[in-house]
Amino acid sequence: MGARLVPDVHYEPVIGLEIHVQLHTRTKMFCGCALSFGEPPNTRTCPVCLALPGVLPTLNAEAVHYGLMIGMALGCEIAEQSIFHRKNYFYPDSPKAYQISQYDIPLARSGQLGDVRIHRVHLEEDAAKLVHAGTSGRIHGSEASLVDFNRAGTPLVEIVSEPDLRSAADAAEWGRLLRATLKRLGVSDVNMDEGSLRVDANVSIRPAGEATYGTKTELKNMNSFRFLERGIEAELRRQEEILRGGGEVEQETLHFDPQSGALSSLRSKEEAHDYRYFPEPDLVPLVPSTEMLERARSAIPELPAARAERFESDLGLPGETARMLAFRTELGDYFEEALAADSADPRTLANWVRNELVKRIGETDPAESKVTPAALAQLVGMVEGKSVSQSAAKTVLDALVEGGGDPQRIVEQQGLDADPAAVEQIKSGNNKAIGALMGAVMRETKGRADGQEVQRLIREKIGA
Repeated sequence: MGARLVPDVHYEPVIGLEIHVQLHTRTKMFCGCALSFGEPPNTRTCPVCLALPGVLPTLNAEAVHYGLMIGMALGCEIAEQSIFHRKNYFYPDSPKAYQISQYDIPLARSGQLGDVRIHRVHLEEDAAKLVHAGTSGRIHGSEASLVDFNRAGTPLVEIVSEPDLRSAADAAEWGRLLRATLKRLGVSDVNMDEGSLRVDANVSIRPAGEATYGTKTELKNMNSFRFLERGIEAELRRQEEILRGGGEVEQETLHFDPQSGALSSLRSKEEAHDYRYFPEPDLVPLVPSTEMLERARSAIPELPAARAERFESDLGLPGETARMLAFRTELGDYFEEALAADSADPRTLANWVRNELVKRIGETDPAESKVTPAALAQLVGMVEGKSVSQSAAKTVLDALVEGGGDPQRIVEQQGLDADPAAVEQIKSGNNKAIGALMGAVMRETKGRADGQEVQRLIREKIGA
């Protein structure tokens, strides 16, 4: 029973997240069927994932490896022995009428990511996928729901946070950090559009400073962090309105419609006893060996939170810029490759990646764009050396995005030199004017270039 809201008392949100991550293994969790997305329905199935009589599950070793990596990356304690359970429920997308999951002895527990504690990390299998046919598929006058069993048995890791989040914006930001961490680990493609990463939010409110939690509700299967933030905000408003009106919040599972902004009830929230958990009799306890633990530990790269901290402390990047580059792994990789290719100032280069390149390529992986890291670094160096202006450099970047190429050649072809008057003077026989261009080159190379060779190359380039 939730406490009633008292007028003039400030109430705070209490939010925890449950994240389901489809693991990027070759085969399913308990059988040898290949994983896929977008294949014709029911073409990636076998007697095991269809739950035919007499079949036995076999645990996927690579899924365990990825689960150990995730647990370690989140600073969790890895269980010396964990146990699989049967979580019993009947639903059309569950052919066994139960899910093989982990209950009271999970793979890992008691970790932390950022300021949020991790309650548990456990392994389980995904259900099949319901396809609602609507009016085009009617059976005996009723709308039909079809089942595609290709997804049944996909390896999942469920990550459950403690209720440490205090705003919808913080929940979305932390979710992005977790997603970036998982992507950096390489354990999942974390594609929310395809359901590889699904987020549920447990939401309640309480008087600020109180230790007792209010009655929580669950927002189910958010497929973007923007929708997650909006859904939580809507639910916080709904709960406050209920309490201000003298009512009580009921524990239930809700659906948020991002189109209308409406919340609707799916079902009353289940408790653990509703699932009648009992140990899975066909699987032995999971006991990670020393070799398994070492393999998982050695496979963990530098993670986004540590990378952002390094970008700030070692390179002097502003915090927001450092986090953007670190949380978008592909941007961070691109930035570091560009930094290694040229002696450009890290802050200036980071600003060009964040503000100019991203503006032009959006969510596209920069490694797939036509702008190579070396080309962007060269262009930024040209701006720093004042051989091209900021506005001219943006024109050059437009050309690079369109067709790639060499920044200097584009500058010459489009006449974007910072001092075109000097070029014309040199062509007219005024040898003193070459000093302006040589000065720009010397600034760009920090005085390391050979003066006579620079002069020769300038004359060669402009045909003087």
